[in-house]
Amino acid sequence: MDKLKILVVDDESRMRKLVRDFLVKQNFEVLEAGDGAEALDIFFGTEDIALIILDVMMPKMDGWQTCREIRAYSKVPIIMLTAKSDERDELQGFDLGVDEYISKPFSPKILVARVEAILRRTNSRSADQVLEAGGISLDKAAHIVMVDGRQLELSFKEFELLAYFMENQGIALSREKILNNVWNYDYFGDARTIDTHVKKLRSKLGDKGDMIKTIWGMGYKFEVA
Repeated sequence: MDKLKILVVDDESRMRKLVRDFLVKQNFEVLEAGDGAEALDIFFGTEDIALIILDVMMPKMDGWQTCREIRAYSKVPIIMLTAKSDERDELQGFDLGVDEYISKPFSPKILVARVEAILRRTNSRSADQVLEAGGISLDKAAHIVMVDGRQLELSFKEFELLAYFMENQGIALSREKILNNVWNYDYFGDARTIDTHVKKLRSKLGDKGDMIKTIWGMGYKFEVA
């Protein structure tokens, strides 16, 4: 079986080596880039990269811009590494479609565990599943959402959130459960990440946004009237 390819992007060679060594031990193939521009060259010139580990602060092109360029063409899972722990940076990362957000310094073993968890989740998804409910049609493979025949523009995380709601119709979902399934990490902050994305999603859905019910003191439930 071919090894899964992971692209590690960081301007510190010591950091790249540390991450690479742990990933190689788990039988991953690791590609390296020292800045965002080099990362894009490697990503678009290499087939079947399974996941990207991307540092924020880099010369030539930072992690945010690199993420934007990749997300314009690909849904490849991205883990963002940063020395900052500002909630605004974290929310910006999620808006750009980042799957994980890990602050330095971090445990390489935890990073590898999260890489494996994301890849398990990604590989277990049905590639051709179309979800339909209450006039909303969500095509997971094509990454398209239609509302009453009109295509809706959603961010990567808004799409993932809506898909999770539609897959769990009528089930009350706690914020913790949503975070663990949509963002796939243990969240130690408050609930604003979830609430911010739900607010934006409801707004874009218009009248259909009423199907996302607030369960006070717990979380949310997607329910077709």
